Amino acid sequence: MPVESPIIKTSEVLNIDSVISFILNLQKESGDIPWHKDGKTDPWDLVETIMGLNIGKKFTASYLAFEWLKNMQNKDGSWYSSYINGKPEDKTCETHMAAYISVGLFHTWLCSKDTELLEYYWPTMEKGINYAISLQTKTGEIFWAKSPGGIVDPMSLLTGASSIFMSLKCALAIADILGKKKKSWEKAFDQLGNSLNNNIHNYNVSKSRFSMYWFYPILSGALTGEKAFKRIEKYWNKYVIEEQGVRCVSDQPWITIAETCELVLALYGMGCVKKARIVFSWIQDRFYDDKTYWCGYTYPDMVIWPEEKISWTNAVVLLAADALYSLTPASGLFNHNSWNGFKWNGFK
Repeated sequence: MPVESPIIKTSEVLNIDSVISFILNLQKESGDIPWHKDGKTDPWDLVETIMGLNIGKKFTASYLAFEWLKNMQNKDGSWYSSYINGKPEDKTCETHMAAYISVGLFHTWLCSKDTELLEYYWPTMEKGINYAISLQTKTGEIFWAKSPGGIVDPMSLLTGASSIFMSLKCALAIADILGKKKKSWEKAFDQLGNSLNNNIHNYNVSKSRFSMYWFYPILSGALTGEKAFKRIEKYWNKYVIEEQGVRCVSDQPWITIAETCELVLALYGMGCVKKARIVFSWIQDRFYDDKTYWCGYTYPDMVIWPEEKISWTNAVVLLAADALYSLTPASGLFNHNSWNGFKWNGFK
């Protein structure tokens, strides 16, 4: 587990305005926000970027990005895996990408309390959630994608399923806010939660080299309490380089800012706020002269790679800062205790 080190106050090092300005400058008139200049867009990371904009109170830009998603959604509720300048690049249709819009919408509502936004995008979200759960198995797992030819790939990914768990939780909270009842979503949520807790062996273990495989069941709130603590403790040394951050993959010396901040969110969610702040402090000098954060770097040679400035990486830094320092009313989104007693009663 992390050693004691100075806890850097976010207010002293994190320039929120610089990060937000960077994201806004990437956004196109259509609402699209690519990974970086001339880069691709994927629906999941776009939602992550929207949440970063919310922390900067840039709701007009957030709504414009939601509109891009609405306009790009396929008839079956899915999105393609990636786009370049609004044109499909990879026509695989992944379940976690279809569902994640609900997390962005709920996060936006927590920040703005704009119920009309939820009403307007309900049909879009509903189709996305229904697409995701249409690939759920009888034992609760959710297959990860359909190929460009429409063929279901019968493989379940732990990271993707965990993301869908969070998406269903937020979708059901939105349904409650709007006075809607979605029994099929409740059933899918319960089955998926049971699978993530009791049938983790059914997920593709070949992906376990990725650190997200380790902490995403905790980040999403699928694993809580003792199970979460045991999982963090068991694999800490496999993925974490002390006083540096989190490896993207366990067998490479490449630390990524996004995975480090997502671990911060997972630790925060468990209630380990002090540890989360220590880990967050490790990456507080990993930024360019304009105060935007690196994507990642190799260790110990400290080579920045890749050199592109990434929209969603910077957005998740803001999400981690919000969780730790309560910058917005959405700061508790990933806090497990915020959802205590949750049975479609919304966010506590």
